[in-house]
Amino acid sequence: MDDKKIHDVIMIGAGPTALAAAVYTAREDIETLIFEKGVIGGLAAITDKVDNYPGFPDGIEGLQLADNLRLQAERFGAVIELGEVSTVTKEKDLIKLETTSGDMYAKSVLVATGSEWVKLNVPGESEFYGRGVHNCATCDGAFYRDKRLVVVGSGNSAAQEALFLTRFSNHIDILIRGDSWKASEVLIHEVEKNDKLHVHFNVSVNEIVGTDGKVSKVVGKDSVTGKLKDYLTDGVFVFVGLKPVTYFLKNTGVELDKAGFIKTNLKLETAVKGIFAAGDVRSGATMQIASAVGEGATAALSIREFLESK
Repeated sequence: MDDKKIHDVIMIGAGPTALAAAVYTAREDIETLIFEKGVIGGLAAITDKVDNYPGFPDGIEGLQLADNLRLQAERFGAVIELGEVSTVTKEKDLIKLETTSGDMYAKSVLVATGSEWVKLNVPGESEFYGRGVHNCATCDGAFYRDKRLVVVGSGNSAAQEALFLTRFSNHIDILIRGDSWKASEVLIHEVEKNDKLHVHFNVSVNEIVGTDGKVSKVVGKDSVTGKLKDYLTDGVFVFVGLKPVTYFLKNTGVELDKAGFIKTNLKLETAVKGIFAAGDVRSGATMQIASAVGEGATAALSIREFLESK
């Protein structure tokens, strides 16, 4: 191990959380390496427009916000490397990461891999993601003022987000694959009494169709009759579940909640000394960019405190 470089901190994931954390750590001369297996900026980077991030009264393109965060982190000396971390293990006072660039060692690790929305895996979903297909009503709902929408899902998130979307949309079709809601009775009652919401049971999504680069309809299939039906829409909001990106933490001792999100204390420390977690991958996260950035700053200060105590 003597001939291997030991990093002060390795951050896994290059979304807003890690980029914000890197601004703090790198600025304080804490040697910082960020590993990202996909898109720098995470889900924010593939969001068409971010309208609720403080400081941008006219909104900002998700890609531009992500790029600004990247440039700021790099200006202070953070290094971003594209690659994937497959396993994380504790070795005495260090943390070993097996990566596509080989084995790496760090004094501390920040897990900021976020979470992934469960996909429908139907034609058109990936093509129109961020440009008509969304997973966040509070982020993107305002773009559909006085327009038609389709919401897919049967749980509390689908019901809550559909109710929120009625602030903007004048007609929302809710497509539920099963024959009943999985949401709470209180939410179901709220949905039932809202004239803008139209619930369709036993309907699965076959395809999301668009014209001229915009979503125009959802093709649904009735599981009882087997018939296909078109639901005209300007946008689709999919809420069929979230899954945290934590596959590389198996057998590390990091504690997860029932849904697989990482448990931390108020300092964003996990059960394993030296491993921190922040942002959407953390149990209790709000799934908002602004709070993700805030948690990144908190994590960075906790990491600095940890390194100073070593």
